[in-house]
Amino acid sequence: MQKKDDLRTIHAWCMYDWANSAYMLVISSTLFPVYYNSVTRSAFNGDIVDFLGWRVSNTVLYSYSLAFAFLLAALLSPLLAGIADYGRFRKPMMRFFTLLGSLACIGLFFFEGDNIVWGILCNILACFGYTGSLVFYNAYLPEIASRNRLDSVSARGFAYGYLGGVVLLVINLMMVQHPQWFGIINQLFAVRLSLASVGVWWIVFAQYTFLYLETSHQSPDIYTNLLTHGYDKLRLVWKQLQHLKSTQYYLLAFFFYSMGVQTVMLLAATFGEKEIKMSADKLIITVLIIQLIAIPGGYLFAWLAKSVSNRLSINIMLSLWLVVCMGAYMVQQETGFYLLAAFVGLIMGGIQSVSRSTYTKLIPKDTADNTSFFSFYDVVEKVSIIGGTFTFGLIEQITQSMRNSALALGVFFILGLLVMTLVHVPRHRVLLRQIGGY
Repeated sequence: MQKKDDLRTIHAWCMYDWANSAYMLVISSTLFPVYYNSVTRSAFNGDIVDFLGWRVSNTVLYSYSLAFAFLLAALLSPLLAGIADYGRFRKPMMRFFTLLGSLACIGLFFFEGDNIVWGILCNILACFGYTGSLVFYNAYLPEIASRNRLDSVSARGFAYGYLGGVVLLVINLMMVQHPQWFGIINQLFAVRLSLASVGVWWIVFAQYTFLYLETSHQSPDIYTNLLTHGYDKLRLVWKQLQHLKSTQYYLLAFFFYSMGVQTVMLLAATFGEKEIKMSADKLIITVLIIQLIAIPGGYLFAWLAKSVSNRLSINIMLSLWLVVCMGAYMVQQETGFYLLAAFVGLIMGGIQSVSRSTYTKLIPKDTADNTSFFSFYDVVEKVSIIGGTFTFGLIEQITQSMRNSALALGVFFILGLLVMTLVHVPRHRVLLRQIGGY
C-alpha cells in the first residue's frame, strides 16, 4: 500500500502526466491531425481518400478511427484491469501500455500520406496505449492522496501534464518553423521527427514514475479466472452502484458531458485546419494558449470544488462548454478562434481534474479495489468518446460541415447539466455497503 500524501510519491505520480500528455498535445491535438490532413490531401489529390477500398473524407475517417480506438480500449481494458488487479501487474501493465503507445508514436515517423493504413494503425495503437495506461494511473490517486487532498493532487497531475506537453510542443514548434536550427533538411521531415519525439519523451519521463510508484503486493487467487475477472469485477461494481444513487447519476452525467469535452479536445485542430484554414504553426500557438490557461484554470475550479462544492464547479464549467459549442459554430476568423481557444483552456483543466476527484469522493471509502472502480469510470469515459467522435464524424458526413457537428455537441452538455442536478457529492467518500457478501 502506498504511503498517503508522501510528496515524492505524489511528484512521481504527477510526472506520468508530464510524460504522456505530450501524446494528447502533439499527436491528438495539433501536429498529427494537421499533418494527416495535409499529406493525405496531397497523396490522394483531395479530401477523399481510399482506405482499404472505402472512399471517404479524410477527416471523417480520422473521426471514425478515433472512435474505433476507444471502442477497442473499452472492450479490452476490463480484461487487462482484472489481470493487473489479481496478478500484481498494475505497474507492469502500465509499463506495457506506455511502451505500446510510445512505439506507435515513433511509428508515425514513417507515415507519409499514401501509406494511410499504416498511419491510421499507428494512431489507433498510440491512442490505445495512452487510454489503456490511464486506468492504472488513475487508480493510484486514492492510494497516494488523503480525502482532503484529492482535488488538489488531481489538479496538480493535470498541471504537470499541461506544462510538460507545452515544453515539448514549444521545441516541436521551433523544429517546424526553423528546421535549419536543428540540422533538419525540410519542414515536412521536422514534423515527422516531432511526431516521433513524442514517443521518446513519453517513455523516458515515465521511468521516473515507475521508479517510485509501488507495485501491489496482493497475491493472485488460483481459483480466479483472470480472463473474466475484470468483467466480473465490473459487474460487482455495477451491483454496488445500485445502492449508490448519486454515483449512478454522476456517471450518467459524466458520460454525457464527456462526449462533448473529449470530442472537442480530440478534433479541435482538425476543425481549425479545415473550417478556419489555419496553418500548422498557428494551430500550435492556439494549443499553447489552451495549455497555458488550462493550468490556472484547473487550480481555479479545483479551489471552487473544495471551497463550495464539486457540483457547482462542474455545472459552471458545463455551462461554459455549451458557450464554446455555439462559438465554434459561429467563428469565422483566426482571432475569434484564438479567443475560443482561451475559453477552452480555462475550463479544460478544471473539467478533467474535478471530474476525476469528484468520482473519487463518490466511490466506497473502505474498498480495497480502486482499480475496478476506476476501470468502470474508464469504460464509461471511453464509451462516451466513441459516441462523441462517431457522432461528430457522422454529422459531418451527412451535412458536409464540421460546424454542424460542433453545434450538436452542445446537446451533450445540456444533458450533463440536467443529470448533475440529481447528484449529491458528500464532503467525505461514501461508505461501502455490503452487497451479496462482497
